This record gives sequence, C-alpha cells and structure tokens, in this order.
Amino acid sequence: MTTPAEPASRRSRRAERTKPSRAGRNLPAAIAVGVILLAAVLAGLFFFPVAFVATVAVFGVFGCWEVARALSVADVDVPIVPLAAGSVALPFAAHYGGPEALGFALAGAVVLIVLWRVIEGGRGVIRSITASTGVFLWVPFLMSFAVLLFAREKGHFMVATMLLLVVANDTFGYLIGAFFGKHPMAPKISPKKSWEGFAGSVGGAILVAIGAAVFLLDVPWWVGVPLAVATVAAATAGDLAESMVKRELGIKDMSNLLPGHGGVMDRLDSIVFAAPAAYLMAVVLTSAMGRA
Repeated sequence: MTTPAEPASRRSRRAERTKPSRAGRNLPAAIAVGVILLAAVLAGLFFFPVAFVATVAVFGVFGCWEVARALSVADVDVPIVPLAAGSVALPFAAHYGGPEALGFALAGAVVLIVLWRVIEGGRGVIRSITASTGVFLWVPFLMSFAVLLFAREKGHFMVATMLLLVVANDTFGYLIGAFFGKHPMAPKISPKKSWEGFAGSVGGAILVAIGAAVFLLDVPWWVGVPLAVATVAAATAGDLAESMVKRELGIKDMSNLLPGHGGVMDRLDSIVFAAPAAYLMAVVLTSAMGRA
C-alpha cells in the first residue's frame, strides 16, 4: 500500500526548519546548546564551586580528545589516557592547592605522558611526546587559570567578567567586521578576521569591562580598560591559533560534539588564552592598586 506524497508546502516548511542558518550553523540547536552550557557554568560559579571545577575538567578532557583526534589526520599519535588524567588533575590541583599545586600537577602530568608513550613504544615516539605535551599545555593547563582566577576574592565575578569580555570580543568583532571589515589581520589563517573587527572588539569590550569593573568587581572604572585590551588580545590570539591548526590539518571544525557549534575547542579557543591573561591582569592590577 502506497502512502500519498507529502504536499510540497509541508516539505518546504520542514526543510526550512532543518536547514542551517546563513552562517552555516543550525541556529536553534546552537542557541539551545549555548544556553545549557551557560547555565551549567553560571550554576557552578555562583552556587556549586566544585561543579565549576569539574566542568573545567570535563571541557579539558573533551578538548584534548578533539585535538588528538584531529592530529591523527596528520598521522600524529596523541595518547588520550594520560592527557585525560592530567586534564582532571590540573583544575582540581589549582582549586585546592593554588598556583604551586598546579605547577606540580603539570610536571607530574608531563612525566606521565612521557612514560606512557615510551612504554607504549612504536614509531614516532618523540613527535608523539612533543605533540602530546603541546596539546596538554594548550588546553587543560591554560584552562586551569580560570580556576585560579575563580579562587581569588570575588573570583566568581572575575570569571564571569572574563566570559563576558570573550563574548563581547566575538560579538562586536563580528558586527563591526561584517559591515566595515576591509583589512584582513591574517588572511592566510583566518580570511574573515579584520583589523576593523578587532578595533570593534576592543571598543565593545572596553564598554563592557568598564561596566563590570564598576558594578561587579567594585574597582575603579579605568581598571576595565587594560583588562579589556588584554583579554581581547589574548582571545584573538587563541582564535587565530586554533584556526591555524585547523587550516594546517584541513578541517573545518574540531568535531561535531556540540550541535550548532562544532566542537568543544571551537568554543574554547578564545577562552583558553583569555583565562591566563585575565588571571595575570587580576594579579597585576590588584598589586598596583594595593600600592597606590
């Protein structure tokens, strides 16, 4: 028994609902995933500190897995087990022991990576150890600075401010770059990123940072200016770094773990560089205001 053909109007509406946006993404899925991730991070920041640390650890594990998977395209073996173990250890070490414990955990994780790969044997051991250590430093180590920032006085507001500035960097950079972008920053790495967009990112982030300095951090307004400039510079460098890796490997997204977003690293690329920059600025500016 045959079923009647689906009316053309219904097929058209169904296709309209499922087709990606002009940006090449599934917009409803992207919004839903973004809201869920934001809710999880904010809940940890303001209500369940250990949950925030665990979230950083989970992101570190999946970030390492994605980069290891991408490097396999270039026949580089990155063992995921020692990287995953270190990705869990580092943020908890930073949370419970501070910078010193983070340093010890980093050293232990690198030793574990070397021993694991030497015992595993096979070809390309040196290249594998070098790549594995680079991935580990890039993802879980840099992300752990968000935990160090979180541990400071008003740390939950500091991390929230850092995330707001990363969002401002992306949003204002996209808007200004789309309308006025004419001079590419790095055409061979990210052709759509322009100096005009970067200027828009800096200007928009400064406005957001001044508001955050006054209303969230309770510090002088001018603190928002260097904080915004440093965060935008770091976030842009992180975005370009991931774009360079993907272009070198010939891939568009690190994975498809997050519907509408691509991979975890496609969302963390700016944050992994912004976190240590924000932590350093917090230390420097706190020291400067303490001496004033």
